[in-house]
Amino acid sequence: MKVPITIPMMSQEMIDAAVNALRNERLSLGESVFKFEQEFAQMCGVKRAVSVSSGTHALQLAIEAMGIRKRSTIITSPMSFIASANAIVHAGCVPRFCDIDEKTYTIDPGKLKRRITTKTTAIIPVHLYGYPCAMDEILALAKEKNLAVIEDACQAHGAVYKGKKAGAIGDVGCFSFYATKNMTVGGDGGMITTNDDALADRLESMRHCGRMKGSNYEHDIMGYTVRLNTVNAAIGRVQLKYLHVWNERRRAIAAIYDRHLKDVGDLRLPPAPTQDIIPVYHLYVVRTKRRDELAAFLKTKEIQTAYHYPLPIHLQPLYKQMYGYKGGEFPKAEKACNEVISLPMYPGLTDDQVKFVCESIREFFGR
Repeated sequence: MKVPITIPMMSQEMIDAAVNALRNERLSLGESVFKFEQEFAQMCGVKRAVSVSSGTHALQLAIEAMGIRKRSTIITSPMSFIASANAIVHAGCVPRFCDIDEKTYTIDPGKLKRRITTKTTAIIPVHLYGYPCAMDEILALAKEKNLAVIEDACQAHGAVYKGKKAGAIGDVGCFSFYATKNMTVGGDGGMITTNDDALADRLESMRHCGRMKGSNYEHDIMGYTVRLNTVNAAIGRVQLKYLHVWNERRRAIAAIYDRHLKDVGDLRLPPAPTQDIIPVYHLYVVRTKRRDELAAFLKTKEIQTAYHYPLPIHLQPLYKQMYGYKGGEFPKAEKACNEVISLPMYPGLTDDQVKFVCESIREFFGR
């Protein structure tokens, strides 16, 4: 039985929406873009949402639009996709990392205070794998130190922390619609969420070459060409309608994994939902010291796996070259990156496929 790690959702309804947008709307900043933004803001429970061309651009523009000082330091997690830190560099700032909580793989608020210096201006907590960070502690520290909080919610569409959706907790939230995310737009795309109208207005200008409102050829800020295409927004609007159902299915799949993989070998399962946290399982990530052996065994069963992520950001060749990291600076993240393995997770997985993955893993550890 072949079991892919993920398959992007794409239905005839989404294809029809794309064709309709191509035939009947402006190709850039068409009606679907603005409707998608309104509907996404409503889903998150915020006043405004501004679409852009990627999650990376969402993070970069959020930093710049908030007026965060150039060459200041912004704290984020070393255990994430490299874009979480690259966006900081693109915005003219310096990434400063804080080690993770081993149970959640998200930034450890207990270590955060020691990472703050006089140069620190913001924190970017990453809701990794769709599990929200400990936002109360992060927000309290940010308030004490007068720091901005930009949520990296690129893997957390629809996740809930204490009754609030990811992207509605900090000063601003940033999302990605890359093909493997919980929802996509039929290509690259991103979204920035906020309750600050002035900030949203500035973001709308920045993504559209810095144009002044109501003018095509007057520009009052340095902007970019990072708009979301109309056809992608049209697909995104349809996907958004199904996000809740898809997230519920992801949680159901995670529950099957949890039941069948409990107490198997040295496997450490993902953090469970709590009274305060409803995760969305962008990925179902387990941990074992025999990670590479397990991946090779599952490959023989035609079960696809992946490592998210095999290298923490600070040990990427580029970051070692730029900032002089040697290894050992963030031991929990480094250890986790050597042990985590992602199992198949997407709404279209059948119960039988999930159980086959579990049976194969139990077979591996029972040899």
